[in-house]
Amino acid sequence: MRIVRRWYLLFFLCVFSFSSFCQDAEYSQFYANPLYLNPAFTGTTEYPRFSVNYRNQWPGLGNTFVNYSVSFDRYYKALNGGLGFQLSNNSEAEGRITSSSAFLFYSHHIKVNDHFFIDAAMQAGGTYKGFNKSGLVFPSEINELNGVIIPDGSMNIEDASKVYPDFGIGLLGQSGSCFFGFSIHHLTKPDESLIAGDQKGYLPRKITINVGARTKKLRNGLLSKPYTLSPNIIYQQQGSFRQMNLGMYLNIGPLAGGLWYRNNLSIRPDAVIAMIGIMREKFKIGYSYDLSLSSLSNYSFSSHELSLIYFLGERIKSNTRKAMIIPEF
Repeated sequence: MRIVRRWYLLFFLCVFSFSSFCQDAEYSQFYANPLYLNPAFTGTTEYPRFSVNYRNQWPGLGNTFVNYSVSFDRYYKALNGGLGFQLSNNSEAEGRITSSSAFLFYSHHIKVNDHFFIDAAMQAGGTYKGFNKSGLVFPSEINELNGVIIPDGSMNIEDASKVYPDFGIGLLGQSGSCFFGFSIHHLTKPDESLIAGDQKGYLPRKITINVGARTKKLRNGLLSKPYTLSPNIIYQQQGSFRQMNLGMYLNIGPLAGGLWYRNNLSIRPDAVIAMIGIMREKFKIGYSYDLSLSSLSNYSFSSHELSLIYFLGERIKSNTRKAMIIPEF
């Protein structure tokens, strides 16, 4: 009977993803995947930056939601801004629904005065989305008494795929030890529906607002070594979906730790996110675990995420800009 329940749940997830609009894949290490969070992060570090991110959501159900991304960006003095690219792949319902995206990024750096800097950016690219019915089992084909699968051909669903262009914009600002950002993804609300017909599946715009700060090195309290704190707020909205993330980072020497609380405002508390990372001059490695607070926690066993950022080449020096003070992960 457990096998039967699992097939029913997998069928539900597949149909839900296939028939309704799909929200963007969600990463918990927001600042370890900066171009995904906001295109204005392009070229905001002192070194060329190469990033790899992996997320496995609800692993208790198998490979239900798996996300990868690879990106590169750097600052160019001649442009007074940054260029970058990102490749990503999202897999749902054990690989039966996949989407692969490729984007190019450009950001322009504006020095308002010695204490206030702005970065404005845009991204352009496209997404391939596909549906593969191979191995899909429908409820009518399952014998509920013994779990035996008997294909009956009653559900005639064909494989489908689609390619669509996509665009986004972003803005970042930094003043002293405080920073803020605003971005809009899916500006044109592309149609990502895979079923031919009059009904369209427009991808809603995703709006992201991030605000944060970082303290100077502190030497008091329970810790014997100097440390910094970084409080952060990230709000995201896509269609009727609204989410608030409240977090705090602690940096001490080469180690970083973070704790976030995620609340889906239209539903209920979603997760507590704990993360830890190692930072060196040329690389950063991070791991995070999402502890689900929703009713799905009995099935999903929450989520795991890994990140690697590697800084290439030599430090890029400039008198008109300075690196953003964003959190490490």
